[in-house]
Amino acid sequence: MRTTLTLDEDVAALLNKEVRKSGEPFKQIVNRFLRLGLVASKQPAPKPFKVTPINLGLPRDFDKVEDLIEYLEGPEHR
Repeated sequence: MRTTLTLDEDVAALLNKEVRKSGEPFKQIVNRFLRLGLVASKQPAPKPFKVTPINLGLPRDFDKVEDLIEYLEGPEHR
């Protein structure tokens, strides 16, 4: 199908850069990236990664990792 398409300058620059890099014709580059964008837009958004904190039962808050290691392993941990 033939159609006229007006591209924004930044999009045209990115496409031309890909043409130079790959050596493929402009038409193939445009079609490939349109397909990629259309397929990606149909994919559902991934569920956000969620971390649930677990109480380790430590008797106090530790501001420094060194303090925690010393508490767990003793003063001779090094």
